[in-house]
Amino acid sequence: MTEENVLVVRRSLFDQLGSFHGLNFEPERYLGALLSRGNNFFLPRSQAENDPTHKQIIPYALIAHEGRVLHYVRGKKAGEQRLVAKGSIGIGGHMNDTDESLFAWDENAYRAGVAREVNEEIDIQTTFEDHIVALLNDDTTEVGQVHLGIVHVFHLAEPKVQKREAMITNLSFLTREELIERRDSLETWSQLCVDSLDQLLSLRS
Repeated sequence: MTEENVLVVRRSLFDQLGSFHGLNFEPERYLGALLSRGNNFFLPRSQAENDPTHKQIIPYALIAHEGRVLHYVRGKKAGEQRLVAKGSIGIGGHMNDTDESLFAWDENAYRAGVAREVNEEIDIQTTFEDHIVALLNDDTTEVGQVHLGIVHVFHLAEPKVQKREAMITNLSFLTREELIERRDSLETWSQLCVDSLDQLLSLRS
């Protein structure tokens, strides 16, 4: 079986642009450089997962309808074993080189990759708007040290979503209050998003 190659940037580029912890609500300050051809490239996933000198670029899409956000639990088939059984409000995953340039991505290639990644995990059966609203970084965990999240909000016209992947279980739209009640059972990135949920949902890029 051929190993997956995943999209990365050098940690030094992130530090140069201005590293931070948690959410950063100025994504445009970073995306031009991160998605500039030559600044991102592909590494074998097994190498990237254990190499904190690189950050894997991960789209993290919140699926929202009228103030409620899609929540699910990562089942045993999840690709990232360190997140199994955790609740999540983020859909998305590694950007790979399946059908794009082997060398680097620009923003158009990235957005096409996001659409493909989300479409692999869930089936959105309504129209929606996709907005990039923040970047997400957490160096306090092993998973976080090697990943950099780009937070999208998909604003759905209707709450019509079904799962496509076996690892997604207990799919449901929850209010901010319901998510706060479940905060302790959420993966770290989702906790950070729940803490700033009102701001994330109000932004339009």
